[in-house]
Amino acid sequence: MNATLTDDVAHPPIARPHRSAWGKTWPAALGVLVAIATVYGIADGREVASVVAASGLVYLAAAATRRRWAAWVAFGITVPLMGLAKFTGLDATIGMLCLAAALLIAGLIISGVRPRWALPLQTAAMVVLGGIALLAVQLDATVGGLLVAAALLGHAAWDIHHHRTGRVVDRSLAEFCAVLDIIVAVVVAVIALAS
Repeated sequence: MNATLTDDVAHPPIARPHRSAWGKTWPAALGVLVAIATVYGIADGREVASVVAASGLVYLAAAATRRRWAAWVAFGITVPLMGLAKFTGLDATIGMLCLAAALLIAGLIISGVRPRWALPLQTAAMVVLGGIALLAVQLDATVGGLLVAAALLGHAAWDIHHHRTGRVVDRSLAEFCAVLDIIVAVVVAVIALAS
């Protein structure tokens, strides 16, 4: 199967005759582990606002490069970026927005706006998610935390749609991201409501 995106046509993964239980569950299991690591020790849901921006960046990376697997690479870049931000006090969302701008420019140079729907749609999603992440940290703990939780739940629906349609990113990434988003959203909402 060609791993690139093509004109408005979704190419589902090749059906495999038999996959092990691990082969079927590893994306969800990884999503649970990353979610636990993400929320471990947080006292304020705004602390994970950059996860909202990261969720948009991974999809934009796949759309801009026309490579589904690029979403996993982008995820791999966001983890140390968020870790560095945590220790330096810098805002990881700003760094992700800069990466998103570079990806958009590269995507336009590489392939123009083809497929017609992917790059503009994922760019719009990145702008909205990045804006929410920036806004959430400016609000009080309750409202900001609830905004982060709502954005993550909205992105989980985005993940489920992309998993179902097989568009833009690998289904494994969409499944992983949906599990991660839902767990982090629930924990952040509980923390926000308790504050």
